[in-house]
Formats: sequence, C-alpha cells, structure tokens
Amino acid sequence: MKIVLAYSGGLDTSVILSWIKDNYSAEVIGFCADIGQEEELRGLEKKALSTGAAKVYIDDLKEEFARDFIFPMMQAAAIYENQYFLGTSIARPLIAKRMVEIARLEKADAIAHGATGKGNDQVRFELTAAALAPELQVIAPWRDPTFREQFPGRAEMIQYCAQKKIPVLASAKKPYSMDRNLLHVSYEAGILEDPWFDAFAPANKDMFRLSAAPEDAPDKPQMVTLDFERGNCVAVNGRPLTPYGVLKTLNRLGGRHGIGRVDMVENRFVGMKSRGVYETPGGAILHFAHRQMESLTMDREVMHLRDSLITRYSELVYYGFWFSPERLALQAFVTESQKNVTGTVRLKLYKGNLLVAGRKSPTSLYSPQMATMEADPTKAYNQEDATGFIRLQGLRLRVGAQVLGSPLK
Repeated sequence: MKIVLAYSGGLDTSVILSWIKDNYSAEVIGFCADIGQEEELRGLEKKALSTGAAKVYIDDLKEEFARDFIFPMMQAAAIYENQYFLGTSIARPLIAKRMVEIARLEKADAIAHGATGKGNDQVRFELTAAALAPELQVIAPWRDPTFREQFPGRAEMIQYCAQKKIPVLASAKKPYSMDRNLLHVSYEAGILEDPWFDAFAPANKDMFRLSAAPEDAPDKPQMVTLDFERGNCVAVNGRPLTPYGVLKTLNRLGGRHGIGRVDMVENRFVGMKSRGVYETPGGAILHFAHRQMESLTMDREVMHLRDSLITRYSELVYYGFWFSPERLALQAFVTESQKNVTGTVRLKLYKGNLLVAGRKSPTSLYSPQMATMEADPTKAYNQEDATGFIRLQGLRLRVGAQVLGSPLK
C-alpha cells in the first residue's frame, strides 16, 4: 500500500508517519507545502526520511496560494464571524489539492493527515479529497481508537519517538499550538483555552511572530499606497508585485505597526466553540484597502448583493467547501463584480490602526459635482425629484398606519 501523508515535521505527524508505516505495512510519501511558514521547513526532508518516509515532496506553493486562493477570497471580502481572515481555512484546500496530485502521480492508494477528530481541518482536507479524487482512501489516525489508546497524550508520543529514534523537538507540556503560513499565524489550545486569559498582555509578547504589540509600534505613522486592477492588488507604494510579493510586503509593513491582531471565540464547523488568537498584518491591510477601493468604484446594488453573500462565502471557506459547486458559482459572481475595482488607495498605519488617507480611480463612480451641497453645475440631480421619490417610498408606510394604526401604540 502506498500513502501520501501531509507532513509538517512536528511531533504529531512524525509519530503518524512511523505509525502508519508500521500499522498499514505501507510505503509512506511525505508531503509538505511551502505556503510561507519559512523557518519551519529547515531540515524537513532529512527528518522525514530518517523517520521512515520512502520519499518526500516539499513544494513551493506560495505564489499559487496567494494568486489562486487568497486573492479570490479577498475579492469576495470574506471574513468569518466578522473577525477571522480565514488564514488556516484557505490553506487546507490547496494542501489537499496538491496531495491528491501527488497521490495520482505516485499511484498511491490513500492520503493521510494529522488533523484531530475535534477540529475543522479534518473536514477541509477530506471534503477537498471528495471533490477532487473520490476514489482515494483517507486515513485519519486521530479518529482511530487504536491510535488514541496508544497515544493518549504528548508524553506517550515523545516516548514513542525516543524508542523509534525519531528526531523531534518537543516538550511534554506545550503552552499553545501554532500554525503559520503566508496569510497569518494562528495560536490556540493550551493556555489559550481560557477565554479570560489575556493573550495581548506584556508577559505574552514573545508568543507573536509577525507583529509588534501596538503599544510598542513606532510613534510615527507610515503611509502606504496599494494599486488595484480588477479587484486585485498589483503594486505597493508604486512598486509592481506578484500576489505573493504583495502579501509578503504588506506583512512586513503591517507587522511593524501592530496591524491585524485578533483574539476571538469562534464557532467550529463540528459544533463546538473554540478560542483562537491570530496575526494577519498583510491580510488585514489588503482586506481594508480593497473595501476602500470598492467604495469608490462598485455599483451600489452590486455591492449590497455581494455583501449579502459574505457570510455564506466565508462559511464555505471555513467549513472546507472551497471546491464545491456553490463556492465556484459565487466566485463567478464575485469576479464579475470586480471588473471596475481599479485605482489606488492610500492608507495610514499607526499603532494597530488602519486609517484611509485617500482613494482615486479612473473608474470612480463618485461625482463631487453631483454630491456637493453647493449648486450642482452638471444639473444631473434635480432636488425636486426627491419629493416624488420619498412619497412613493413612504406609500406602504402610510397605508399601514391608516389601516393598522401607528406602530408606537
């Protein structure tokens, strides 16, 4: 049997690699997607091979991640429960997609992952596999009672690694778990499971990887410009960049000024609430700037229709339905809605705050002559027309009051 495993080099997937190899008598191919975790990839291939992998793929997917996953999601203005920029959620379908491609290339029988049976990631991996390769078996050790009985905690996993001479750096008690990629860093579990625990207290500054604490950010604000074409950012401070380059640049700028920190209690797809702390400096800037560009260039009814779909689109990403027909249908509408979202936004970054400092566009629908409180030289808007407009809008209200009486009664 041949199995492709999503491998990170951490304690869980190191144990799982060896355990699957033994329990399934399988040839295990390790796969790690380089989606911007940077230093976490050092020495990964050597570690996987020494743990028992027959072969290792470490694929640079950073540009694909930004171009084909993050940017389309940003065009949709997606944000889960009004706070979460979906950094982990949007990465999983890309990882699973590449796993499926490797499985077919290697003629593997199954794919495997180290997601727990309590979280969202198991759903995201497996729904992607269902959509792209329904013939592949999926192995999820954390849902296997035999595996859970053998490894009830981290101490047993560390002991197993010592017995098997598996090289891992882990302690029996880890204060929290962390997931990093180009879009964000997430922190959860351990000390963060108490929702009263202050993750942003000075004593916890060392936890954060991408951003300075707002109180430690520079006292002088920094201006930044973002150029958009058809809803996608194509340049920062006048410098043309690829999608990956945009996010890398904005992460650096936003992180310096403490932008994009979020602490929230969210609703997992599997039914429970969980507490997560997130750093999304570049994503927060991009999301905010994109909205400013839309405010100048997008038709009102198109915007309101798109906005009415934000919750649904965000749920589809969070729940793992990236390759579902409904998400693809929504994306087609989103793409159409972005065709005139072109221009430049100027922002001020200051101690965790994002402030708009200007917007301009060759496709701007804003007319200062029409909007002015002074006399309109274009005569495009006749104020007397508002009398009939208001009267028609109020017709049903007047009828209701006449028939049913005042709603204040």
